Amino acid sequence: MKRCYFCRTELHPGRVVGRQETCPACGRDLHICLNCRFYDPGAYNECHESQAERVLVKDRSNFCDYFRFRDAPAGDDPGNGKDDTRDKLEALFKK
Repeated sequence: MKRCYFCRTELHPGRVVGRQETCPACGRDLHICLNCRFYDPGAYNECHESQAERVLVKDRSNFCDYFRFRDAPAGDDPGNGKDDTRDKLEALFKK
């Protein structure tokens, strides 16, 4: 299921996402690292595709030839994990 990273709007399953495509709901770019199946914040250059060129701005449209829209589960919320991790880390140092 294709979903916009920013507003979580479900996109048509057969929709091909070109470099200049935008989300019909929020108007943000869709051909971005954050929507790519190779994106991983823990990987080198935050990308699992070793041949891809480095992209510094992950939330803006780019020219990556390896872009493949990731399948996102209905309840997937990319922001929750980062906040939870930070809260847990801060809790370790509080007394």
